[in-house]
Amino acid sequence: MANSGTRKTNCSFCGYLCGLTAHMAKGRITRLEPDPSRYPYDAAIVKGCARCRRNLEFLDHPMRLNYPMRRVGIRGSGRWERISWDEALDEIAARLERLKEDHGPETLATAIGGPHTVYWPLHRFMNLFGSPNNVGIGQICWNPHIWADAITFGWPLDNELDLEKTSCAILWGVNPAESDNSLFWHTIKEYSRSNAPLIVVDPRRTKTAALASRWLAIRPGADCALALGLLNVIITEKLYDRVFVDTWCHGFESLERHVAPYTPAVVEALTGVPAASIVETASFYAGRQPATLITGRGIDQIGPNSFQTHRALAILRAVTGNVDLAGASHLAQMPDFTPEVDLELSDRLPESRRKKQLGGDRWLLQSYRGYSLVDGCIRKHGKRLPVRYLTSAHPNLVWRAMLEGKPYPIRAMIVLASNPLLSQADSRLVYRALKSLDLLVVIDLFRTPTAMLADYVLPAAGSLERVVVQTNAGTANIAYGGDRAVDPVYERRANFDFWRGLALRMGQEKDWPWKTFQKSLENMLAPAGISWQDFCETGLYCPPRSYRKFENIDEHSGLPVGFATPSNKIELYSELLDSIHAQPLPVHISPTGESKEYPLTLITGARTQPYYASAFRQVESLRRLHPEPLAEMSAGCARKLGLIEGQAVWVESPHGRACFRLKTAVMETDVVSVEYGWWRPELGCVEPDLGGVWRSNANLLTNADAQEYDNLMGQWPYNGLPCRVYPAEDGELGPAYTKEVVAP
Repeated sequence: MANSGTRKTNCSFCGYLCGLTAHMAKGRITRLEPDPSRYPYDAAIVKGCARCRRNLEFLDHPMRLNYPMRRVGIRGSGRWERISWDEALDEIAARLERLKEDHGPETLATAIGGPHTVYWPLHRFMNLFGSPNNVGIGQICWNPHIWADAITFGWPLDNELDLEKTSCAILWGVNPAESDNSLFWHTIKEYSRSNAPLIVVDPRRTKTAALASRWLAIRPGADCALALGLLNVIITEKLYDRVFVDTWCHGFESLERHVAPYTPAVVEALTGVPAASIVETASFYAGRQPATLITGRGIDQIGPNSFQTHRALAILRAVTGNVDLAGASHLAQMPDFTPEVDLELSDRLPESRRKKQLGGDRWLLQSYRGYSLVDGCIRKHGKRLPVRYLTSAHPNLVWRAMLEGKPYPIRAMIVLASNPLLSQADSRLVYRALKSLDLLVVIDLFRTPTAMLADYVLPAAGSLERVVVQTNAGTANIAYGGDRAVDPVYERRANFDFWRGLALRMGQEKDWPWKTFQKSLENMLAPAGISWQDFCETGLYCPPRSYRKFENIDEHSGLPVGFATPSNKIELYSELLDSIHAQPLPVHISPTGESKEYPLTLITGARTQPYYASAFRQVESLRRLHPEPLAEMSAGCARKLGLIEGQAVWVESPHGRACFRLKTAVMETDVVSVEYGWWRPELGCVEPDLGGVWRSNANLLTNADAQEYDNLMGQWPYNGLPCRVYPAEDGELGPAYTKEVVAP
């Protein structure tokens, strides 16, 4: 590493990995500035991110983990001793070997989080170790649209918003003003100044919705009904692209009959969206090609309706001809470089081990058998999806296997870049499960509530300290990222180093030929003819997009290649779903809804700047920007309940309650939205408080009981839950955030 001058590097506080220039003196970073020659190519965007501006504060933050620690007291006591990396890896490997001998390799589970780190080394280790049990957030984030697109189009679509080409844009269940704040949000702001329709579907009038020409205030969980209603209008009024449908779509007649009952009047009753707005939105989207439809986590988190909604929206794109069309969407391509499916070595996990996947016998899609069905179609087109994300175990079944030993005992878990006590549904169940383990290892940047229950806590290299590359899990021909600015400080290490170090101690040395993560990335990029140095210079590998690739002529058959589906067309009616006795056309499933005891509808997934999920609440300068957790409702709803803005309130669901500060907002009547990921590091991460995890944690209100949800993916709802709200005392919310309560 150069001791002076400048270095090209990246912020890695989220998955966008914005380009930075680090100014160096005597081996230390003295100043950071945006690098407009690398993504997102606009210094103002990077400067506008509150998180990115705190990189140096974060690098030397007094609460960062700096050394490997071993627990010496009871779980949650906060009593630790410092050990070396070799000691930690030796002991963890020895304990895993004993547990494997006693219970089989499936006794080890792992937990992962968001896209700001790399997971293929974890997947590689687990496949070679022999365990199928990885817990993620895929079922309620990313997986639903990947499954729906793969089944409908034979491969995922990437949706576009082009300032020059896109004639109509619908943003559905996505609020990039808070969740993104990068190039996408900048583009939306620019697009909103055009004359083209910008339609936002969201129960709340978010900052994104405030820019829209039309805001559709939908009832939480009713998204599939609205999508089917739009299809009804488009088909009834013959607004669909007849030539495209006749040539490239399979099952239109069945779809036409299927959506006939979803008239605007019926859908208004189901969704709360006026019938006139449904008709208008349908005419805008169908009549202004190219039109884009971009979705977010708001749809991913509506439980059994999530996959159904993604299927309906995929069909909506298809019948209007907005497929692989510039300004609307493009069918992504397999990477030119080594794809993640090869890096994870899933072919090395034997069939006997795959059958041990928790939930694999229940879920028709989120399982190895589901993956095999789709893989059989898309492989004929030379494509392969990553395996481990789409076959991850159901979290609820993992927690219960820890507690009950059924169908077999899970006795160990390794947690990477995740905080399951806050990120997974039913926090009290997760707490009991983690407390019961024989071995819990956490690799993280800070002492989180989950880390405080661990046997070993290992310090991860963070932003500016590690090389970073994102590849959309190998579902697109894109790679972006770059080099680190400095070597990891203290004894922090890249996550790759942990997995390789553990693998070498457990007999996997032949399958880990690279001594560093950078070497593995050089090897990964080599098939595309890219050197690591050239990649770091640009920070991006993304060949020009092409469109209407389904019309390309196959050199062997002389026919168009079409789509990687059973019919070789876009499957409005899914033959694959029909073959497994699932609904071949999307069906709206009515949410549980309100009751006399719980008369309101709850949204639990709201993200808020400047945070990222449950991260960064330790950073004092960020915390001052947003010091307390908020619950939002309309002013009319607050008046009806006798509540006033600013008071502390309890939000209670059938599963538990959590405390928030009330804020009134423009939103759907009788809906309550609570912020996700809240805890209070200043309270100390020891029992019984564990950093305030029992005060304002949205997942005290949720449940993911595998017995209750769909048979396709086992999705659980974070939105559309019944709830009630009533006054709380300020002391129940917690002390006001001041310097005096900040932990040293």
